[in-house]
Order: sequence, then structure tokens, then C-alpha cells
Amino acid sequence: MANRPTLRDVAQEAGVSIATVNRVVAGAPGVREETALKVAEAAARIGYHGHTLMSQQATALLPEVRIGVLLQKEKQSFYRGFADHLVRSAADCTTARVKLVLEFAASAAPRDAAAQLDRMASRVDVLAAVAVNHPAVSETVNRLSANGVPTFALLSEFAQGTRRSYIGTNNLKIGRGAAHALSFAAGEQGKIALFVGGNRWHGHELRETGFRAHFRENAPGFTLLDTFINLDTRQLTYEATIDLLERHPDLVGLYLAGGGVEGAFAALREERVPGQTAMVANEWTPESQQAMDDGYVSLIVGTPLEQLSNIAIAMMVEAHQAPDRMQNGQVFLDPTLYLPEFF
Repeated sequence: MANRPTLRDVAQEAGVSIATVNRVVAGAPGVREETALKVAEAAARIGYHGHTLMSQQATALLPEVRIGVLLQKEKQSFYRGFADHLVRSAADCTTARVKLVLEFAASAAPRDAAAQLDRMASRVDVLAAVAVNHPAVSETVNRLSANGVPTFALLSEFAQGTRRSYIGTNNLKIGRGAAHALSFAAGEQGKIALFVGGNRWHGHELRETGFRAHFRENAPGFTLLDTFINLDTRQLTYEATIDLLERHPDLVGLYLAGGGVEGAFAALREERVPGQTAMVANEWTPESQQAMDDGYVSLIVGTPLEQLSNIAIAMMVEAHQAPDRMQNGQVFLDPTLYLPEFF
């Protein structure tokens, strides 16, 4: 107990006077936000017993920013995990009190997405979304921007030139990398199948472009089948994969550029022994991890959701607090690669 940190120790660690620390503890008015945060962080560093209260009082001084995020399929493990990361990032923000309005898309149809963004915009200061690239979405984003509600694109581009920034992986490189891995994992030349969620997903379109370009340039001995659209759904992917495996006994590789991978896992388990048809999948989920453990997946390309969430929340707060300081652009994050035996 004799070595228990005191308020004087907190003041010394923070580089402020003991009177300032007392004012922070008391929640007195007039304390600058930066000073209160500095004192709270110093208290946490040295283990002062009241640091939690100080953090709460410091946070209460911050301005509120209402952030809206629209994600896709609520039942998919990936999007549930993404939502959890966004909630934590919003709670941990040190530059604003973030009020997070998080919704899942009722439909992937462009006009439905545009209408949902419109409804959310009336309750928030800034928006972010995972959405298709379509004129209806672009028109809505342009109108919202003109009304002072900037919009960010997450994971897949949309409304280029109108949205504030894109935050996600470089999808062209993701596609090329998946092709490189699959050409080695297949072991022998044969047929390769590619699934995308739909023609309006800009990220999937770029992955398909990179995927086909790599095979054309570096592994022309493989035969790439026509691209299949699975609407990111498990059942459609399952049925299409079963049909593929029955019609093409020489199918040596399979790449899913988007969702619905659970259907492909189920089909492979029914029709192939592990390793007979190589597969590259996107996103680390309990289902993809199990498929890799069982020998059906050679590579999982994961989005760094914690990093993406932290960056997205920070950029959205800045877009509201200092709109003239931020330029439209792209923020590319390095993917996380998962290989068998490493995890």
C-alpha cells in the first residue's frame, strides 16, 4: 500500500500541476479535453486506482460524433465479426464520443441500399457502407455529401469521385495473389473455377480481373471456366459447386472472391477428398478455419478488420470535425494471409 500511486504521481507523469489533476478528478468545468485525456492516460500508465473514472470524465468532455455504418449479411460470421470490431473501435475513440448507428442491409439491391443510406443519414453526421457500385447509390452519396453527410466506402469501391474515401484491401492485388497461390496449390494443370458475388461488386470485379490476368500472364496452361455469380449466398454456391464437380472431373482449383464460401466447403466435403481440388477463400471465419484444418483450403486471404475499423472510425470523426482537412482518396490495407499448419 505504501507504493500505491497517488494524485501527485499522476500529476508528475502527466506533466501538469496537482491542482489540474484535482480538477479532472472532480469533473470541474473548464478543463481542456486534451488535458483531461493526458491526465487519464497518465493515471492508467502508472496504475492509479481511479484511472477508470478519470477516463470516463475525460471522454465526457469530448464532442459527440454520430457515425452510421451499413454492413451486409447479418447472418454471416464475417460481418458479425466486423460489427464487433466497429463497436470496439467506436468505444475506444479518443478524439470524440462516438455514437455508432450500425445496420445490416435489408437487401443487396442497389436502390434498396440507396434508400437505407438515405434513412440512416437523417440520424448521423457521417456514413460508411459496404455497398454495390451502382448509379442509384452514387446519386444518393452525391446528394448526402452536398447536404453535409460525407460517405466512406468499405471493402468494395462505390461512388468514386463522390464518396469521401475508400478503406479496404487492394482488390486487384488480392485477385492476382489468389491466382498465384492457386496455381501452385493445384499441383497439376486443369480447370479453374471462380465465383463472385455479383457484377455490381466493384471489389469482386477487380479480384476477378487480377485473378484472370495472373493466369493469362503466368500460368496459361490452366483453363479458366466462365465466372459464376453466387450472390454471396451459401445455398447457391453449394448447388453450383456440386454441379461443377460433377461436370468437370478435372477441376483442380476453386476461388471464391466474396461470400458464400460455406456452400463450397460443404460441396467439396461431399464430392472430393481433401486436396483433390485446391481452394483459396476470402476471410478468416470459424467455417473457413475448419475447412483449412480439414485440408480443403490452401489459403485464406483475410481483411484486417481491427485495423480497418480503427482507421475508419478515426477518418470518419476527422471528416466531421475537420472536413476541409481531408481529401478524397484510398486507404489500402495489407491482407492477412492464413496458411495450413500456421494457425
